[in-house]
Amino acid sequence: MASINKVKVMVVGDSGVGKSAFVHLVCHSQPITNPSWTIGCSVDIKLHEYKEGTPSQKTYFVELWDIGGSSSHRNTRAVFYNCFQGIILIHDLTNRKSHQNLRKWLAELLCKEGNVKKNTGHDFDPEEFVDNQIPILIIGTKLDMVQQGLSPNRSSSVAEECGADEFYLDCHQAKSLAPGSTNAVKLSRFFDKVIERRYYSQNSSQMTTLLDRRRVGPLSPKLSHVD
Repeated sequence: MASINKVKVMVVGDSGVGKSAFVHLVCHSQPITNPSWTIGCSVDIKLHEYKEGTPSQKTYFVELWDIGGSSSHRNTRAVFYNCFQGIILIHDLTNRKSHQNLRKWLAELLCKEGNVKKNTGHDFDPEEFVDNQIPILIIGTKLDMVQQGLSPNRSSSVAEECGADEFYLDCHQAKSLAPGSTNAVKLSRFFDKVIERRYYSQNSSQMTTLLDRRRVGPLSPKLSHVD
């Protein structure tokens, strides 16, 4: 198990949108019974089969970094934003503001990563995202709370701007991510993209090593596990 390669995926969104419930459902295939507020960051592991059912199938660890969404921690959570290969944006289908704020979350992540120009307001400019290669997935939670007869839009503007897949789910139901379901297929496809970005893209391994060395610099070895 120690020889299994890993990728790091950031799970971000406003406080209370259901990030921890989503991560628990993904990693443990069952709803969380007693969710609590995330302070700082919580990390869980998903064992993923890359290109499952094909000759290229291989097992990887997917680290899901659940970032606390409190605005009061904005200036401190950037410490977790190092060397990631994928982004999952979470919003609450019953809270329109949480969806609008996805642009700010994306700008916060990409500005830290140096992929877009820094700006004081953390406003995401779609044109600056054109050359970004980090896979993104957008998920709307609390589908069970959406009023009957009021269906969420098929595709959000944020998803269209990023060229990202998007789906909605009820984190209280394991069947929301049942094997073979549309949601599960989209999630698996996203993990495959994340793995491909790190391990299979041209020169990706060399670039990852170079970035790691630049970011780690003279830090002590005990801090290098943040990757």
